[in-house]
Parts: sequence; structure tokens; C-alpha cells
Amino acid sequence: MIDRGRYPVAAVCRVLGVARSNIAQRRARGAHWRDRRGRPAINDPVVIDQLRELASPRPAYGYRRLWALLRRLRRAQQLEPVNAKRVYRLAKLHKLLLERYTGTPPMRVHEGTIAVERSDQRYCSDGFEINCDNGEKVRVTFSLDCCDREAIAFAATTAGISGELVRDVMVQTLIQRFGEVPELPNPAQWLSDNGSGYIARDTRAFAADIGMIPCRTPYRSPQSNGMAESFVKTFKRDYVRCNPTPDAATVLAQLRAWFTDYNFVHPHSALKYRSPEEFRQDQISHPRCPVS
Repeated sequence: MIDRGRYPVAAVCRVLGVARSNIAQRRARGAHWRDRRGRPAINDPVVIDQLRELASPRPAYGYRRLWALLRRLRRAQQLEPVNAKRVYRLAKLHKLLLERYTGTPPMRVHEGTIAVERSDQRYCSDGFEINCDNGEKVRVTFSLDCCDREAIAFAATTAGISGELVRDVMVQTLIQRFGEVPELPNPAQWLSDNGSGYIARDTRAFAADIGMIPCRTPYRSPQSNGMAESFVKTFKRDYVRCNPTPDAATVLAQLRAWFTDYNFVHPHSALKYRSPEEFRQDQISHPRCPVS
């Protein structure tokens, strides 16, 4: 016969499907016990002011990139770093978080790898449009290193992106990385979509002459050039939408400053929240040991 005074907790736990040890621990808690999980963020006015100052000119930045900028700022001021979770709690408390993205993922999944281990092994390129308030359009094409994510070169026009414009970007990429030389010291891939300026015969021949290997993505597969597509999304969100674009002349005057800011300031998650320029400087300061 079951002793009801001895086994009531075990019987209840079996019925409810919970662990008896958990119930025993809860019963053993004192009257003054408090759950300290989920404590509110410490109201640090200095950090809050710094976050607001950083977020004000960059309304498209989430808490991770704000944390990266804050870390950089406090390091320059010789102050103690702030944990990313603390930045999140403060940003949430003071309404500095972005709205959650609710879009649907693409139907076609790209499983290839675009990023490479070292700089100057693969460049990717694409073009995009900037719509001005007066109806004018500025079309931009650019080159991006698939390792350090630096936006190396760009060209802009109010006309279409022609093969000549793409070749100009190729030349700028070569000069920016290696100076006034006739060709790349080592062959590098040039990844692009199937735009007319990229697949033109003169463009492909010119690329081969300077040591670039043209690579085209499959049709209807923008994910295959995902790094360039991601750059376009970032550029439009963080620069185009946050600055005045009344006409083409105003946009063209701002483009170089936007590209410079992206290369020297923009924290990139794949680079451990360093900017492309910071990552390149780290590569120079701490080169990898050659693999035998």
C-alpha cells in the first residue's frame, strides 16, 4: 500500500511530467529569494549619450554595428570597453533598436562560397540605380574585394552602365591595389552578373589582358553574386536613404564620401566588426605564416 504522506510530490511530478529535483529546489527557496535573471540595464548616461551620438547620423545601424563604433570610440578615448549585450539592453531601453526584418527568404538557395581567404584573389562587381527626387537616375558600378570587403573602385553616370564604364572600374581596381602596372601580379577572378556591360566581348578581352578571369553568375541567380548584392543593399540603406538626393548632381557630389565612409568606418560582421580598412591594416601588421 502507498504511503500518501511520503510520496505526494513524486506522484504530482509524474502526472505533470516535471522533474522532482526542480520542484524540491523551488520548495527549498527562502522567503526573500528573487530571480535576478533579466535584470534591467544599468542607466549609464555616458554610454547612452555616446550611443545616441553614434546612432544619430546612422539611423540604419543596428545595435551590433553601434557596439562596434562604440568600442572603437572608447578605445580611442582610453575607456573601458562595453559588452555587446549591455549595448543591446541600453539600446532597447532607450528606443535605439531597429525594427525586425520580416521579409521572406529567397526561394532559390545558394550554397557556394563567394568569400576567399586572401585579398586580391577574387573581385566582385555589380551595378545599381539611385533614384533622385526630381526623377533623375544615377547609375553606379563598383568593384569589391571578396576577402577584405573593400569597395576598391566605382564609376557613376546618368546614362547606362556600358562596357567602357566597367573597364574603367577594372583599371581603377588594378591601379588602386598595385599602382601603375600593366597587369595583376597574380590572376584574380572578376565575378559579375550577366549585364551587357560585363559580358561584352571587349570587356572580357580587356579583363584577360590585365590578368583578370571573368566569371559570370547563372541566370536568375543573384545569390551567386551575393557579396555584391549585399553591398548594394547596405549602401542604399545606410547612405542613399539617409542623405538628401534632390538631383543627380547632388548624388554624384556625395558618392566619393559615401564610399570612403564605407571603407574606413562601416563595421562588417564578417570582419569581426572591423571596417575594411581596419581589416587590411591588421593583415599588413599580422601577416599569415606561409603554409608549406
